[in-house]
Amino acid sequence: MEGGSEAARVGKQMEELGIIENGSVWLEDGIIHAVGRDEELAATYQHRMAEAEIINASGKLVTPGLVDPHTHLVHAGTRENEFNMRLQGATYMEIMNNGGGIHATTTATRQADHAALFAQSKKRLDQFLLHGVTTVEAKSGYGLTLEHELKQLEVAKQLHEQHPVDIVSTFMGAHAVPRDYKENPDQFVQLVIDEMIPEVARRGLAEFNDVFCERGVFTPEQSRRILEAGMKHGLLPKIHADEIEPYEGAELAAQIGAVSADHLLRASDTGIKRMAEAGVIAVLLPGTAFFLMAESANGRKMIDAGVAVAISTDCNPGSSPTVSMPLIMNLGCLKMGMTPAEVLTAATINAAHAIRRGREIGSIERGKKADVTIFDVPNYMVLQYRYGVNHVQTVIKSGVKVVDGGRLV
Repeated sequence: MEGGSEAARVGKQMEELGIIENGSVWLEDGIIHAVGRDEELAATYQHRMAEAEIINASGKLVTPGLVDPHTHLVHAGTRENEFNMRLQGATYMEIMNNGGGIHATTTATRQADHAALFAQSKKRLDQFLLHGVTTVEAKSGYGLTLEHELKQLEVAKQLHEQHPVDIVSTFMGAHAVPRDYKENPDQFVQLVIDEMIPEVARRGLAEFNDVFCERGVFTPEQSRRILEAGMKHGLLPKIHADEIEPYEGAELAAQIGAVSADHLLRASDTGIKRMAEAGVIAVLLPGTAFFLMAESANGRKMIDAGVAVAISTDCNPGSSPTVSMPLIMNLGCLKMGMTPAEVLTAATINAAHAIRRGREIGSIERGKKADVTIFDVPNYMVLQYRYGVNHVQTVIKSGVKVVDGGRLV
């Protein structure tokens, strides 16, 4: 898969994978130096072959390293008890309003020290890598106080510095209204605006600012204030939008020029149209809908409307406890009406653009970072056809082999 770095792909462009049969890639100094047919690169680099490490990918699928543009990677604890509650009929918002959900993970994350939080999050990051992911976005949002939001972001920074997977950080202090502020949510909104955002920006711990715009969480007006405050401090806007019910989140994303609007299970036709016009990327999370036993976002409708679509695991302890981007691609086909080519685009170049990395990663092009995943399947359609299986054989990150034979190196 090569080509097309200037902007996220839309419409029919999402079907264009730029496949090279019998192709080769030359990686050097952490960068892709050349892409072409076997005989072309063999002729060009004939004088270098003796010193090069040759990886034989005959009969296999070579793709860009997968990109996950929406995760809650850094958190403590698990919530398997809520899974059983939902199977018995409890809804996501009912669990959250009774002290579970985000509040339960917030309690566990506050109690964990930096070392414990790092250890738990590193295990998840190792699993992402084993599933072919070379870059993830990581949101805070399980601290809900300045101290603990900073702790999450500092753990993400340390992981980025020490782990092969690159981490792009998002501040999400507005993930939920803490129970202490339940009767006065505007006071918490002001705390996020006046104290949290300026300090996160001052320390350079995040690139993006996100908010959960949903009835019973943050209103569209509160969300606007939070996102505009972030923009004043250099944090680019993202938004959790229209997940539970239509709430004008997609419209707000278009109005403020958000980089992406995520979830969108209940986005209105008007909101989808405005996102397409404004160039807002839709980050769709089919694993979340699957795990919550809800109807998925309509990826087919969004693509046909001209919206650039990316997909993600939404890795989190409550509504999508998975690290498998291959499974998410499967669900994109099975639950959102997307084609095998479209989901591969959505998990690579469009996902890269959803975190402002489209010129660096997401496709196999000369000059880009040497992030490559090799799947033990003969073509990209088999990758989606044989669902629920991790077909990753080899992962190369910045030119270094970090997974070999399906195991961490």
